[in-house]
Amino acid sequence: MSRNSRRVTFHGGAEVSLATEPVAAPGPGEVRVASTLVGLCGSDLHAVQGDHPFMNLPYSPGHEVVGTVDAVGEGVSDLAVGDRVVVEPNLTCGTCANCLAGNYNICETLAVFGCQTPGGMSDYFLIDASRLHLIPADLPDAYAALIEPLATPAHAVTKAGVGEEAKVAVLGAGTIGVLVALVAKARGARQVVITDTDPVKRERALRLGIDAALSPAEFSQQIAEAQDFDVAFDCVTNVPSAAQAVGAVRKGGTVVVVGVPAESILFPLHLVQDRELRILGTLMYTKADYEWAMSYLADQPAGLDELITSYYGLEEAGAALAAALSGNEGKVVVTPGIEATAKASSP
Repeated sequence: MSRNSRRVTFHGGAEVSLATEPVAAPGPGEVRVASTLVGLCGSDLHAVQGDHPFMNLPYSPGHEVVGTVDAVGEGVSDLAVGDRVVVEPNLTCGTCANCLAGNYNICETLAVFGCQTPGGMSDYFLIDASRLHLIPADLPDAYAALIEPLATPAHAVTKAGVGEEAKVAVLGAGTIGVLVALVAKARGARQVVITDTDPVKRERALRLGIDAALSPAEFSQQIAEAQDFDVAFDCVTNVPSAAQAVGAVRKGGTVVVVGVPAESILFPLHLVQDRELRILGTLMYTKADYEWAMSYLADQPAGLDELITSYYGLEEAGAALAAALSGNEGKVVVTPGIEATAKASSP
């Protein structure tokens, strides 16, 4: 007897639809996954507001996906029905110079599952087996849902070369900003300062062990007195944050552009030149970053699961999007196949 699968589509603004489609069989090399948890990302919020430069409307979201293998196609030998998996959503050619050098996150023809192709905000989806990672058996779903979001900061911190004794600034205390700060701490940074306009987010960052959490105004006062940060990560990426990031670092320091700007922004290039600063872009992650994220989460750091602030059933995807757009939530997660009132397995 054939089964059906529900799939969410974002049309722009708060408009969300839920359609039904037949459950497809996996082809050679493919896996059919039953979605368990699907996170909403800042990229989704930019996209539905029409200000993401690389995503078009409408689209079927879901690139932060935890699920269970439901069926495997011919030739898949390293995954089995019932395995818990997390999606690594970068879809690559495997043949360009970047892919061959191991930098497949910047593949010349990169597409992202759940951004440029239909994603995992559905009951079931098909994906190439190579895009799945086994989740350790003792890692609860609430932590597994943070593997993909954590891999991006892990990659950014690696690119920046943050190590012991580094003094680090992180602009923006949303989910990605907090995770960047935590990765920097884990890599040995001697001091990490995070900024945000929202006092609730600043308090959360402090609870998670960040050394200091300042408002942008307070940070401006601090860097007016001394520009002594080794690295500044801009997770906001607008005109004021770019100016603060460049103005915060010491001569010879590094500014890392983590957030996706909604449009071209003015940038204080005269300071970049005069102080011989290094400006780095960072995009997504590779397998090594996923492995680091899973290793870090294996210890289930206390309180980290509080980054997820609400759960919604698949039929409530519209409410989930509205909650995420409100700015009053942390990570919002959609739970296909799970009642909206039931949380994912807790640590």
